[in-house]
Amino acid sequence: MFTKYKIILVEDDLDFALILKRFLESNGFEVTWATNGADALVLFQNDSFDLCISDVMMPVMDGFTLAEKIIEKHPEMYFVFLSAKQLPADKIKGLQLGADDYIVKPFDTNELLLRIKNILKRKEKLDFSTHKQIQIGSFCFDAKRSILYNNSYKYQLTEKENLLLAYLIANKNQLVKRQDILIAIWKSNDFFSGRSMDVYLSKIRKYFASDPKIKLESIRNIGLELKEVHEKE
Repeated sequence: MFTKYKIILVEDDLDFALILKRFLESNGFEVTWATNGADALVLFQNDSFDLCISDVMMPVMDGFTLAEKIIEKHPEMYFVFLSAKQLPADKIKGLQLGADDYIVKPFDTNELLLRIKNILKRKEKLDFSTHKQIQIGSFCFDAKRSILYNNSYKYQLTEKENLLLAYLIANKNQLVKRQDILIAIWKSNDFFSGRSMDVYLSKIRKYFASDPKIKLESIRNIGLELKEVHEKE
């Protein structure tokens, strides 16, 4: 991995935390360690992180409470729970809070590494803060300012429209699965999230309606493809 991502590890088991910290650092991550949720919250106030990996059962402040407080202020934060709590209700609660994954202890560290890398790949596709404006057909997409415009039209995008369009453009001319988009942006693959996504897709299609070179095609029950056509098909 070329980017050195910053991870905050929140774990009260000292021996386990030290082993995991060394493992992540040996795989190219910068790791800051906190032994409870309260200390981790202080670290969040003074630094920025790409991913939080947290135990659930901890003294002072548990992992679920920590996640609620962090996600409230940083909804873009990527979050993974590591926990010995195996009940489906615990896993559901963690995911409902907005976590990207819930991994039950004990686990294979190589599997954890793979899951982390997959999460950060999604982050790379959605992180346009350092990107320049992107040309697609006659339009220019400025994700940093949430604007889509050309010589005739200018659309101020909502947060969801901006994220969805950024994801589609990052995967331009490729078929992307609906479930991947829903998990990346809505963090849920249920019926209501799917209906919400369809509404935003309709809006994006209307924005591009004036440019015949841009097509947003749906393949039923499979996925979507944002195509930029250079020649008549």
